[in-house]
Amino acid sequence: MPFAQLVIGPPGAGKSTFCNGMHQFLGAIGRKCSIVNLDPANDQTSYPCALDVRDLVTLEEIMSEDSLGPNGGVLYALEELEENFDWLEEGLKGLEEDYVLFDCPGQVELFTHHSSLRNIFFKIQKLGYRLIVIHLIDSYNLTLPSMYISALLLSLRAMLQMDLPHLNVLTKIDNLSNYAPLPFNLDYYTEVQDLNYLLPHLEAESSRLSHEKFGPLNSAIIELVEEFGLVGFETLAVEDKKSMMNLLKVIDRASGYVFGPAEGANDTIWQVAVREGLGTMDVRDVQERWLDAKETYDEHELQELEKEAKAREQAAEDTAKNLDDNNNEDDDDDEYDNIRQGTIPDSGVKIIRKS
Repeated sequence: MPFAQLVIGPPGAGKSTFCNGMHQFLGAIGRKCSIVNLDPANDQTSYPCALDVRDLVTLEEIMSEDSLGPNGGVLYALEELEENFDWLEEGLKGLEEDYVLFDCPGQVELFTHHSSLRNIFFKIQKLGYRLIVIHLIDSYNLTLPSMYISALLLSLRAMLQMDLPHLNVLTKIDNLSNYAPLPFNLDYYTEVQDLNYLLPHLEAESSRLSHEKFGPLNSAIIELVEEFGLVGFETLAVEDKKSMMNLLKVIDRASGYVFGPAEGANDTIWQVAVREGLGTMDVRDVQERWLDAKETYDEHELQELEKEAKAREQAAEDTAKNLDDNNNEDDDDDEYDNIRQGTIPDSGVKIIRKS
């Protein structure tokens, strides 16, 4: 039974970067992975693309032939893909049992209101795939209360629309220290704790939001999010190995991959580590690593990388030295090669035999 991640999120959230990083990480731990591009506007992928929707339909063609704008063109392209799902089905058959990453378009209406993307997902599920939606949100949205509330509403709407196993992920968490300090610790935002504490900061953000007519609206939005109780966030720094491993562990548990049959007795150490949940990071660890002590951790990791580089250089030098020593031993042995072949070197003594 193949597994797949459906990577969605607004523009700039890092969907293609995530797919590229996840593809490299899965390859490093020995899990065969392929990427399918479902974005008809993505004409330059940063990853090896096993299947590209642009082979079926391109945004440029639609905009030219049907006089549509970019957003309308993407909606039309997804409807075209839904109608020609046989093309996608045939392509997926060629991937066999690969772990698949679907890189989806960034128009939010595709995963909040429009039905084509959802219908495509359910058709993929009928092919036997175990799916999980990975909804990416830029962590910059934490820096302003209004943006955070908007991200909560977007995530909630996407969860209700997609109706599949779902994970919301705050990307670029390593950049969060570059912005103004957050009024609360990171776990307040990832666990979506009591949002009423956010109201004073929301009103202080803008004079318009402090107007009395917005008070009941803000409270109603907060009550709506808390009443559903569905939204929560994981964190990701895509270039950090521990962060990627921690997220993959959560994804595997949510999708059921971790409960499936093991790949076999020849699993690599990385495969076993990820399946057993090794390297788990609590949100407090993320807070310390990327916010409270980022410079200290960066310096420590730099020192570790320098040590590894020196160790590799030393190993290369030792290998080269051993090769030279072996070559010298071979040269010494060449003096006796003639003896081994039965030829005796001339000693300068002439022997005369009497008849």
